[in-house]
Amino acid sequence: MSDRMDEIRDDRAADRAEAERTPAAVTRAELADPPPDSEDERELITKLVTGADTALLTSRGADGTLHARPLAVLQKDFDGIVRFLVQHPSEKTLEIEADPVVNVSFASRHGYLSIAGRASVVRDDALVDELWNPAAEAWFPQGRDDPRIAVVEVAGDGAEYWAKTEPGVFSLVKAAAAIVTRRPPDIGENRSVAL
Repeated sequence: MSDRMDEIRDDRAADRAEAERTPAAVTRAELADPPPDSEDERELITKLVTGADTALLTSRGADGTLHARPLAVLQKDFDGIVRFLVQHPSEKTLEIEADPVVNVSFASRHGYLSIAGRASVVRDDALVDELWNPAAEAWFPQGRDDPRIAVVEVAGDGAEYWAKTEPGVFSLVKAAAAIVTRRPPDIGENRSVAL
């Protein structure tokens, strides 16, 4: 037990020493997210968007509270803009029109993605056609020509992702090992990028 306590003390001392080497003030330029640095990274972000069935769109209400809503992910590609079929007008679309700053979060077997950006509500038949599939009829009983159909477009300013590098069972094993060793598990890559 004494050896374990010594090890914990050594770990805490190392953490304090690292914190002392870290500058207290970081410039805004140092915090700026770099753009995706490779075609592989762009493909990964696309896979994180299109690999999810559902996304959470978070908007701000008139009273300042945040509202997160699940929306079906229907797009097959990602060009820096996320698109969803929605009913308009609705509480979500009215919030977006009043305050377009939103966040969209995705989770899939490939990892996790959070996109911060600006949303707009558009009526565009070509976009509706691109996103439409038979499952959408559950939300639009009048079908493809329902007059309430609109598209929410979120133009991403920046994104943060956590890419899974191993299957889920290995991530669980690493998490369990982290509890025993008291060290954070390495379960994938985490990076922020400008879009």
